[in-house]
Amino acid sequence: MPGFEIFGEKEKKEILEVLDTGVLFRYEFPEQRKGVYKVRTFEEKFAAYCGAKHAQAVTSGTAALKVALAALGVGAGDEVITQGFTFVATWEAIFDIGAIPVFCEVDETLNMDPDDLEKKITAKTKAIIPVHMMGAPARIEEIVAVADRHNIPVLEDTAQAAGSSLNGKKLGAFGKCGTFSFDAVKTMTTGEGGMIITDDEELWRSMSEYQDHGHDHAVNPGGRGGEGRRFIGFNYRMMELQGAIGLAQLARLDSDIIAPQKKNKAAMKEAVAKLPGVTFRNILDENGDNATFLAFFLPDGEKAKKVNQVLQENGAGAVYFAVNTWHYYPKWEHLLNGSTLCASGWPFADSESRRKVVYDPEGLPKSAAIMDRLLVYQVPVKLSDERLAQITTALEKAAMI
Repeated sequence: MPGFEIFGEKEKKEILEVLDTGVLFRYEFPEQRKGVYKVRTFEEKFAAYCGAKHAQAVTSGTAALKVALAALGVGAGDEVITQGFTFVATWEAIFDIGAIPVFCEVDETLNMDPDDLEKKITAKTKAIIPVHMMGAPARIEEIVAVADRHNIPVLEDTAQAAGSSLNGKKLGAFGKCGTFSFDAVKTMTTGEGGMIITDDEELWRSMSEYQDHGHDHAVNPGGRGGEGRRFIGFNYRMMELQGAIGLAQLARLDSDIIAPQKKNKAAMKEAVAKLPGVTFRNILDENGDNATFLAFFLPDGEKAKKVNQVLQENGAGAVYFAVNTWHYYPKWEHLLNGSTLCASGWPFADSESRRKVVYDPEGLPKSAAIMDRLLVYQVPVKLSDERLAQITTALEKAAMI
């Protein structure tokens, strides 16, 4: 699954070009860096790859979400709809910007259910964040259509879906903007890092200024600080070393990462298909899947648990997201308990420490029914014959229960 599986000479070459300049910072030092701008070049090439006009690199996928929300003008008193199956970063970023997350059901794409989305929209809804979980597309065209009817911007969380597409268009490019993660276990990685893409130049400029509150982002005659600041910002700058790795990984994304993952996923899927009663995740565009995960359903939760027990006993256990504390709504204890370091209880409480938002662990019954019978395998970039044989044997044993 992760791009670190293929680290090699291309990544080393890009990194050494940075070290030869002695400049790790993405801005300034034009004479010393001798034309080497790795982060800027990474932004330009990633935007072109996604078919977008602009890209803004940042320190993480989480930072990408916050920077995008800030640029969209989301803040205190606003609501942002996202789905109940996602990594915690999606909704924690919403809280951190001052807004309130509202959770939506998923369907058998394992992504946002457009029908439930429509029901969750209120006058306070200021953004919608569908998540392209595990490399495959949400019903993004339907979601955008719903959002457009209500004049609400769509921010695509594409953290796990770099390189994925729907009907020939890259994910992240359907909404107002799209965010990506390049952390250590993502499809392509820079160790840590993130990106935001958009076609909106003014939105991009706001992102550029917000993610770096210390340097100029427009040509001005007054030197550093001469452009004037339009608003308060923060520091989410990507380093040149990260940009260098990103350039190498992007160049290898389709051929050296996604292509072997597709081959390995097909082999694993053939083995999984032998399970009685198994069905597979609804993937809207098989050609556009980046093949980082293989998700399948058993007839019911009891069967899923029994099958996974056999798989685990034979060294080939799958992920059972129904009990996962990082990605699934009823297991987010810090959300349900309103846990925070803030003495006032913010963001779950108001300025007088009165609880203002409470989440019902049983609030997404459709998602619960889906997750209860779901098992998932991560698909590696490199899959040995021995490992495939182990998985196949484990599945054959599970098929007999």
